[in-house]
Amino acid sequence: MPRAPQRHHHRWLRPAAVAAAALTAWTAAPSAAAPLPPETARPAHCSRIGAAKVPGAARQQASCLDELTTAGTVASGHTDPADWAGLTPEGLATPRGVPGIQIDGYFPDSSTTNTNHGWNHDSQFVIRLPDRWNGGLVVSGAPGVREQYANDRAFGDWAVSQGYAFAATDKGATSAAFHRDGRTPGDALAEGNHRVTQLTRAARQVVARRYQRPPTRTLAMGMSNGGYLVRWQLENHPELYDGGVDWEGTLWRTEGPNLLTFLPPALRHYPSYAAGGAGAEQAHRAMEAAGYPAGSEFLWPFHHQYYWDLTQRIYREELDPEFDGATEAGTPFCAPGTPACDADYAYTDRPGKVREAVAKIALTGRIGKPLISFHGTYDVLLPISRSSDVYAQLVRQEGRGHLHRYYRVEAGTHVDSLADAFPGRVRPLVPCHRSAATALERWLDHGVRPPSSRTLKLPEGAGPEKLLTHCPLNG
Repeated sequence: MPRAPQRHHHRWLRPAAVAAAALTAWTAAPSAAAPLPPETARPAHCSRIGAAKVPGAARQQASCLDELTTAGTVASGHTDPADWAGLTPEGLATPRGVPGIQIDGYFPDSSTTNTNHGWNHDSQFVIRLPDRWNGGLVVSGAPGVREQYANDRAFGDWAVSQGYAFAATDKGATSAAFHRDGRTPGDALAEGNHRVTQLTRAARQVVARRYQRPPTRTLAMGMSNGGYLVRWQLENHPELYDGGVDWEGTLWRTEGPNLLTFLPPALRHYPSYAAGGAGAEQAHRAMEAAGYPAGSEFLWPFHHQYYWDLTQRIYREELDPEFDGATEAGTPFCAPGTPACDADYAYTDRPGKVREAVAKIALTGRIGKPLISFHGTYDVLLPISRSSDVYAQLVRQEGRGHLHRYYRVEAGTHVDSLADAFPGRVRPLVPCHRSAATALERWLDHGVRPPSSRTLKLPEGAGPEKLLTHCPLNG
C-alpha cells in the first residue's frame, strides 16, 4: 500500500494515569533523592538561558521553571500525563525541589502526528537542565508509539532529581498510525534511531552552553522500544555514550525472534484457551511454546484485549504492508482462517523484502559501552525467552559479555501499573531501574562491577510497599 507521510493522531493503550516517582539505591531506596556531591555545579537559577540553544532545531522555546519534575510540570503544562499514563505504579513517589530550564522544540520533519503544544509536528523533544547539575546527561526515546514525555514518571523525574540533564525524543513517528511515515517499509522504526542520535549530539552541546563545560557522563536509558534504542545506540554510536540502562528492550532480528514471530501464535491460540473445552489444553501448550510462560496466564486477558492484536497489526503494517493488500493494519481481532488475518501471519513464509525491512533496525549484540539490562519474567508482550534472553546471548556471542549485565526479574511484567491491578503477583520494575542506574554509575566512576547476571527472585513475603522500593541486584 502507499506509504503517506501524513498521519492522523491516535493514542496507543494509555490506561488510567497514575502518579509519583520512587528513588532507590542499589539495594534499597530512600523516599527522597540522594544528596548531590558538594562539587556539583550550581549556577544561578536559570542562568544562561539565552545561551541554551539547540543546534539543528526548527523550533525551540525555553522556560525557566521552579520545578522540573512532574510535581510541577503537570500544573505548568510542561509535560503530558496522558503520555506516561499506565507505565508506573500508583504509589510511586514524586521527587521535588528541582528548579531549572526546560526546552521544548522539534527538529525538521514532514510528519505531523504529535499534537503537543498545538504544533502538529513530529520529532519533538524535551531537554531539562537543572540548576544543580551533577555533570551528567541522560538521553532517551519514547516507549511504544508514545511521545517525548512518556519517560517523565518512569525515570525522567529521577534523572533531574539526581542532578542529570535530561533529554527525550518522540522518535519522529508517534501514534498507532506511525507506519504511515517513511517511504519504504521499516523507515518509520529506523527513524527512531536517527532521532536519538540527533538529540544526543544536540543535547551535549546544549549542556556545554548552559553549564560552560561538556557533560562528563552521557547515559542512554529507555524502556520497551526505548530499551531497544539504547541497545542500538551502544552498538552503532558508542562514541556518544558512557553506558546505558535497557529496561525490557524490544528485540529485532532478521531471522527472528521478533514481534512478528511470537505475537501471531498468541492471537491464534489464546481464544481457544480462554474458551475452555477440549482444545484449551492444546492451546495452552501452544502459548507456552511461543514463549508465554506458565504462571503468567492471569495476565493474558488484558494483553489480548489491549496489546497483542494492535501491536501485531501496526508493526506488521510497518514492516510488511503487502500482507493485507489495500487494507491498512489488518482486521482487529480477526478469527484464524479469515483472509489476510494477522492471527495466521507466518513471518518465515513471507518474501525476502520483509527481512530487508527488519534488517534496517536489526540488533547484533556488538555493544561498545557498558550496558545493564533487566526484564520481567512475566512480560507477556515481549516474552523474556524470545527477547532479552536472546539479546544477552547475542552479546556474549559477539565477545562483549564483559560489557553487559542482565537481570531477569521474577514476576515483573511489561507495564508497572499492572502491579496495582495484581498486588503481590506482579512486581514493579521501576526500583530495578534505580538499582541498575546506581550500579552503572559505580561501574563507570569507580570500576565497581555490578553483580553477575542472574534472576532476581521475588522476595518471599514482600508486600507491595517493599516491592515498590526494593530490587537488589545481588538478590
